[in-house]
Amino acid sequence: MVMTMMLLVVLMITTLLITISFWLPQTTPDTEKLSPYECGFDPMGTARLPFSLRFFLVAILFLLFDLEIALLLPVPWAMNQQDPTLTTTWTSTIILLLTIGLIYEWMEGGLEWAE
Repeated sequence: MVMTMMLLVVLMITTLLITISFWLPQTTPDTEKLSPYECGFDPMGTARLPFSLRFFLVAILFLLFDLEIALLLPVPWAMNQQDPTLTTTWTSTIILLLTIGLIYEWMEGGLEWAE
């Protein structure tokens, strides 16, 4: 009985908030809001130019090496254990995999900016 009442109250509040959200905002946008950029400048060209995949490669490399730092950050504390061979093995494995991937991308020409 209590659960049914709570469900009904939640449904009523949700329906009320959805209804208010449709009525409350302005439905007549002005020309500035309809422009592709809301900065006040007219666009110089089309906004649909394709991005070069090189920019995405740089972003992925940044995230990859940022993740590497996050993974390798606890290593100095882990090296203080009784037997640090497991820590050294995992650290070496991570660095080796990243090095192999970097060499592969380098050999395939994925890091070349000019073609």
